[in-house]
Amino acid sequence: MGSYRMCMCFTRKFRVKEEEPPRDVKEAFEKYAEGGTQMTAEQLRRFLAELQGEKDGGGASVSDDAERIVEKVLQKRHHIAKLITKRTLSLEDFHHYLFSPDLNPPIRDQVHQDMTAPLSHYYIYTGHNSYLTGNQLSSDCSDVPIIKALKRGVRVVELDIWPNSTKDNVHVLHGRTLTTPVELIKCLKSIKEHAFSESPYPVIITLEDHLTADLQAKVAQMLIQTFGEMLFYPETCCLKELPSPEELKYRIIISTKPPEEYLKDKTSNENRLDSHKSEEDLWGKEPTELTHEREDDDTSDSDTSEDNNNINHGSFSSVEHDYKCLIAIHAGKPKGGLKDALKVELEKVRRLSLSEQALEKAAESHGTDIVRFTQKNILRVYPKGTRFNSSNYKPLVGWMHGAQMVAFNMQGYGRSLWLMHGMFRANGGCGYVKKPDFIMKADSDYQVFDPKAKLPVKKTLKVKVYMGDGWHLDFKQTHFDLYSPPDFYTRVGIAGVPADEIMKKTKKKEDDWTPVWEEEFTFPLTVPELALLRVEVHEYDMSEKDDFGGQTCLPVSELRQGIRAVPLFDRKGVKYNSVRLLMRFEFV
Repeated sequence: MGSYRMCMCFTRKFRVKEEEPPRDVKEAFEKYAEGGTQMTAEQLRRFLAELQGEKDGGGASVSDDAERIVEKVLQKRHHIAKLITKRTLSLEDFHHYLFSPDLNPPIRDQVHQDMTAPLSHYYIYTGHNSYLTGNQLSSDCSDVPIIKALKRGVRVVELDIWPNSTKDNVHVLHGRTLTTPVELIKCLKSIKEHAFSESPYPVIITLEDHLTADLQAKVAQMLIQTFGEMLFYPETCCLKELPSPEELKYRIIISTKPPEEYLKDKTSNENRLDSHKSEEDLWGKEPTELTHEREDDDTSDSDTSEDNNNINHGSFSSVEHDYKCLIAIHAGKPKGGLKDALKVELEKVRRLSLSEQALEKAAESHGTDIVRFTQKNILRVYPKGTRFNSSNYKPLVGWMHGAQMVAFNMQGYGRSLWLMHGMFRANGGCGYVKKPDFIMKADSDYQVFDPKAKLPVKKTLKVKVYMGDGWHLDFKQTHFDLYSPPDFYTRVGIAGVPADEIMKKTKKKEDDWTPVWEEEFTFPLTVPELALLRVEVHEYDMSEKDDFGGQTCLPVSELRQGIRAVPLFDRKGVKYNSVRLLMRFEFV
């Protein structure tokens, strides 16, 4: 009998009880249903307009939205056909709607920003060593992580290209390490196949080139044959201004250092063959800058437009020259110091690469110079060389200074990558996010935004965490605790400029698969445009490290006001099927 009772107790402990709607939800229902037990589509429309801040736009009216929501909820919950005339929602239906991420998400999923400005006006979703499956030293090189990244919406893919062992073909690998290579052509074909599966906006391939001239010619042929019409050919040898994402839809863009062969003063063959020996520069060794030193002001090739015409018509006077003509965004390290590297030139745009440490160092004394440089030119920031385990760094330093390509190891799961995922949920997840106006502006004295300046609070975000649900569907009953339901708590905070960064947490809710917290947090923001809302759920564990229960990161500028369902993701950024929080967002 005793064991039987123990068993009953054990089962009962794990039972999931249906939580009733939070007080705010009940009050909203009562107000807008005007004291009745059912809410009409018209009453829901008023709720959407007044409490949720929904406005007409994008082809659909709030009335249409209300009708559609009522229909979907009734079909899902009660399998009621469209033919039934009286279509209203009960309190439980209303709560179900509010708690459904597909019907009531925290941010919009459409592209809504102006996409007609030059590429330099956007933050671009950027991968680092995009071909690596794991760590930086010994993992396999493959096209699989490239495909995964493109399916996530990543728009910049980095390939390190080296001669194969017989020097007659091109491999992609992390040079001077034990990583096993993959053929370049395989990577290019996979990029072609998956480039626009998630976004129509351009994919930029940054090449870290360690090749001899004949193999560069081979790469030019591969690019032309693989991508054909998709490949973007710059009209001049060096662009004065970058085209817009809109103009470059469904195009592939190449960015690398133009080859050494086209220096005004051609060097000897011996020097050229020795060109991929590493060198030190002001900022230490740069993986992307280890090859083909050139003067960055070399743009004086004659007859460039004629060569482009030849390319477009399929006749190539010099396949070697084709390689240079395919490079739309010139990369390179100018001679001289950092001040020279950050010079803005009227006649051309270029790309500069800095390691995370180099950027931090440069930011100390040249913050506004970096911002001014990135208004027209591209700055790529990459992880320091000691991150052998493919970890990442804080992306905010780069974004504050206008860096478009904050390059991340997409396999380096952790909080930094969650911030990257969060940033690029903005603008419909298309991989291009318009930089805030203040980073692009210069006043009459050509003064630009100073990332070091102390700023007043511009906006205050109030966040209420009502409740969570779905863990009992996505996790085993014994995942968190062997003998009882989990003890969940939520961490909520801001990632942004240093003055705005903070993390807070709710109390833990003991023994509950559907925890109710009903706690509110206030976040004063000096730069709301760059703020990300961080949300993490953990399960309290007295004896060990707390268990992970889900996370998300959302751009504050995109948050929809009102009561919203917030889906949570696993450590790798994969969305759980059912786990979600009910939250409220309010700007005061």
